[in-house]
Amino acid sequence: MFDVWKNVLAEVEQTIPREQFLTWFTGTELAEINDGVIVVGVPNVFKIKQLQVKYSGVLKDAFEHNNIPVKELKYVVQSNTKQKVRAREVPVREVPSSRPIISTPTHVSNSVSDTVSSSSGLNIFKTGLNPKYSLDNFVIGSNNDLAVSVARNIIEAPGEKYNPFFLYGGPGLGKTHLVQAIGNELLRKNPKMRIFYTPVSGFYSDFIKSVTNKKGDEFRQKFKKLDVLIIDDFQMIMGKDQSQVEFFDIFNDLYGINKQIIVTSDRLPNQIKSVDERLASRLTWAGAYDLQLPGFEDKCAILKSKAEFIGAEIEDAAIEYLAENVRTNIRDLEGEFNHLLAMADLKNMTPLEVINEGYVNTAKNPQNKTVSPKQVIDKVAKFYQMTPKEMCSKSRVAHIKNARQVAMYILSKELGMSTPKIALEVGVKDHTTVMHGVRKIEGDLKLNFALRDQIAALREKLYA
Repeated sequence: MFDVWKNVLAEVEQTIPREQFLTWFTGTELAEINDGVIVVGVPNVFKIKQLQVKYSGVLKDAFEHNNIPVKELKYVVQSNTKQKVRAREVPVREVPSSRPIISTPTHVSNSVSDTVSSSSGLNIFKTGLNPKYSLDNFVIGSNNDLAVSVARNIIEAPGEKYNPFFLYGGPGLGKTHLVQAIGNELLRKNPKMRIFYTPVSGFYSDFIKSVTNKKGDEFRQKFKKLDVLIIDDFQMIMGKDQSQVEFFDIFNDLYGINKQIIVTSDRLPNQIKSVDERLASRLTWAGAYDLQLPGFEDKCAILKSKAEFIGAEIEDAAIEYLAENVRTNIRDLEGEFNHLLAMADLKNMTPLEVINEGYVNTAKNPQNKTVSPKQVIDKVAKFYQMTPKEMCSKSRVAHIKNARQVAMYILSKELGMSTPKIALEVGVKDHTTVMHGVRKIEGDLKLNFALRDQIAALREKLYA
């Protein structure tokens, strides 16, 4: 079956863009062929939905071109984790890995180090990378699939199409995980590659030490010898003028010889006070890519993947409860997940029993408070500097129409209201207008980063 699947994937890869192929077909396998019923194994539930909706036709054609008739295509989540326990975390060392861990580049350090020789003859370079971050345990969803596609492109060809790679988004959405995963994947391909990851605070600290010790040239040369530079939390460079100048020079040197530069921030460069305009412009030469808040299905996929990785059994209803009630970010979601498992272990109950008995309370999360449709209307209107009456009028003026559609989108996604009810709240003729408005915002969110920021800000205001 391996050869069959290999041939099918080869044909699919020729049919769709490479970035899409790498994003949605990595980690898949052919589980079973039985009388025309084909079962494809996938690493998480989110990929099931994407493959069903977007790629079943492509797969069916590929199978039939390989003389395999298809009556039905099914998808199942397959885990590499063999050990299962109830509501208990398993230490990472006990979880079998599908890929060997290369020990050479796994030194964690926040300063650039000279290369030293090992007994194996390989170069050992202090990368600052944490080996636990990989693309294998990064769950892909609609909130991050574009950024992941870019990441895979960089792994295939560092320093070329997406250089620099500027990744931004709120706290706890996986920026650090994704950029360190890029570094780790590059090292797996080439253990001799000189890659260095550091928060910008580490860059600043090392720069100050070099100036104090009169070793500025040495500091600069170490950075300029890198193949890949990954700077995290760039927004913290605000107010550090000399560090900006130093980074600007290093950036230009690395970029000039096609070395990959990766930068993360919680906002766009031009939104960071006191950042030099030339530097802000250079950072987004290849575009800016953001991570959004995960949707309900994304959160379910994240929790299922985490449960499989650590070998914990948790009911679907418990996962859905967490996904519905934790609305801040992935870090908080995983925190509540770990708390639930710990409480289940303590009480000797299943996670769902713990929830039903009231031993966990995600309501303490400020974003779980009840929000009314009127509050949404009022907040959106105020945000766009108009009255609720004006926003809910029949006006076709562009900025009023846009605000009205944003309100429709939030009422649909945050409050789960039906389209007829939304139509009544915002004063439009019928539910089809609402459907169009919600789809319009969903489409715009894919590329309109300013709109993403506006909706994120509105969410904060609603739940503050």
